[in-house]
Amino acid sequence: MSSVLNSMQIKLKNKSSIKLSEQSTGADLAAELNLNAPSQALAVNINGLNYDLSKPLEDGDEVHFWSFDESEGKEIYWHTSAHVLAQAVMRLWPNAEPTIGPPIENGFYYDFANLTISDEDFPKIEAEVKKIIKENFKPKREVFASKKEALAAFEGNKYKAELIESFEEQAEISAYRQGDFFDLCRGPHLPALGKIKAFKILKTSGAYWRGDAKNQMLTRIYGISFPDKKLLKDYLFQVAEAKKRDHKILGPKLGLFMLKEESPGIPFILPHGVHIWNQLIKYWQEIHYRENYLEIKTPQIMTRELWETSGHWDHYRENMYAFQIEERDFAIKPMNCPGCMLYYQSQVHSYRELPLRVAELGLVHRYEPSGAISGLMRVRGFHQDDAHIFMKPDDIKSEILNALNLALEIYSLFGLNCHMELSTRPENGTIGTDEDWDLATKGLQEALDESKFEYRVNEGDGAFYGPKIDLHIRDAIGRTWQCGTIQLDMSLPEKFKLEYVNDKGERVRPIMIHRALLGSVERFFGIIIEHFTGKFPLWLSPRPIRIIIVADRHYEYAQKLEKLFKSNGLLVEIDYTHESVSKKIRLAQIEQVNYILTIGDKEVENESIALRTRDNVVHGEMNPKEFIEKIKQELLNKDLTSPFQKAQQ
Repeated sequence: MSSVLNSMQIKLKNKSSIKLSEQSTGADLAAELNLNAPSQALAVNINGLNYDLSKPLEDGDEVHFWSFDESEGKEIYWHTSAHVLAQAVMRLWPNAEPTIGPPIENGFYYDFANLTISDEDFPKIEAEVKKIIKENFKPKREVFASKKEALAAFEGNKYKAELIESFEEQAEISAYRQGDFFDLCRGPHLPALGKIKAFKILKTSGAYWRGDAKNQMLTRIYGISFPDKKLLKDYLFQVAEAKKRDHKILGPKLGLFMLKEESPGIPFILPHGVHIWNQLIKYWQEIHYRENYLEIKTPQIMTRELWETSGHWDHYRENMYAFQIEERDFAIKPMNCPGCMLYYQSQVHSYRELPLRVAELGLVHRYEPSGAISGLMRVRGFHQDDAHIFMKPDDIKSEILNALNLALEIYSLFGLNCHMELSTRPENGTIGTDEDWDLATKGLQEALDESKFEYRVNEGDGAFYGPKIDLHIRDAIGRTWQCGTIQLDMSLPEKFKLEYVNDKGERVRPIMIHRALLGSVERFFGIIIEHFTGKFPLWLSPRPIRIIIVADRHYEYAQKLEKLFKSNGLLVEIDYTHESVSKKIRLAQIEQVNYILTIGDKEVENESIALRTRDNVVHGEMNPKEFIEKIKQELLNKDLTSPFQKAQQ
């Protein structure tokens, strides 16, 4: 193909180029590059815009093929799969009315009017989906000449008509046809349905048209699909594991927290949860003091004028709780940043003080719609472990690297892996000059490059006041959670007219890093509940040691042991109940007690303990002082694994 006379040059993402004959399409280029696997060449990006593979190429085009490994590729794959789902439903229930079917974070859904189904219908739908995939239709894009033509094509479907009427007058309106199914859609779509190798209906629920409770209730069907059957198997395993680990179930069951309608979106932390909370905060403070951070606390309620200065009143007002006191506007803080600006303003600073690291574990409140609230993961009130680092321009790289290393130290303590995303300037609604944004983005990128950490660029997803590095952690079953963030900001120091005196005696503006590592302490708490499945390492555990007596005559020795453990700084409890020993042991295991010590006649006589760990492994008789020394070392090291488990392995 590259030897033909009439050829054109195409640039690839990896900076290489290739010659193709004129009139070649994205599909021709994919074939030339041997991108034939089900996960490859799902659609093509040409000069920054996405198209179907049937799109003709032109000389000089810059081309990238989306694969299933990329988020954009998954969206295209799952949106096409939503059309397959709709096609199957319409074959089985011809009177149903299709509305919309977008891709979501994991899979897709399609909403239907005039349809009633249950879980028992899933196998029937999946069987029809298999038939459609086997027919291997090639989705074809059709563009309407006008709104009138589009409305005529979907005559009788009021939902499609409402969508069409909402489009701007000059907007291009398109639809896709695959066999007997035709649906309004901007695309792009997979080149052929045969790329879908695994398909599963997950659940069904009700949903209001356009999310408005005033509108008609529709039937929503959720599904997921993959280019490989093993990927589906792995996903379903992860879903089952996630269900077992659900913090909304484990948390109340283990007495860690509760959720009440009297305070929607703001959890109650219970005694055993407070123990874990305090251990988290103690550790957080220790490492921040070690790294020379100052710690402050700023007020919960501050005036409208402050939030106008910071820009939050104009850019974040819909997420804030505001009210009046004595005819003056106030707001509960949604962020800690402006309070820290006032702290910095309160003193004159020299360049010798910089970098100045100021941390605050501040309680913030943000409005979240009731439908978005979810356990500890999405709340209306939470503690954010903020820090603001004020520095000179030549401190940027080293301070970002310090923040990244501190984040990785924290996550590794919990056995959490991390990957990073650099989020750049949004298209609209930002503050600050182009020069400020360029300098800030360059500073973050250079630090990431020097760190050798893997990262991806997330175009346009920065905060309104600056670019940021988002830290995504991966838990025990492979799920990712966005927790920490590092944001470089030259705008707030300008707005609050922050200054320091440089080595020439001049007053100049500092550069500032916003930085949160746990992110939301509540959310991080929820993540580690699920990560550990409630089986916390000893240093976090609210139930580290429980003494179980066989009979009342052993109670005196149990009290002696309790006193010994407490004198060594260990948290311990005695099971006073009159249940059988087997029931007491079972309860201790359900409550995830790390070490279960049984006391009977033999142990009293030998002044020993009978040790069992929560994984139901019996370690036998042991001297209490030897046991204490082992677990004191476990606590000191903040080990993830018990030394007794290690010994057995």
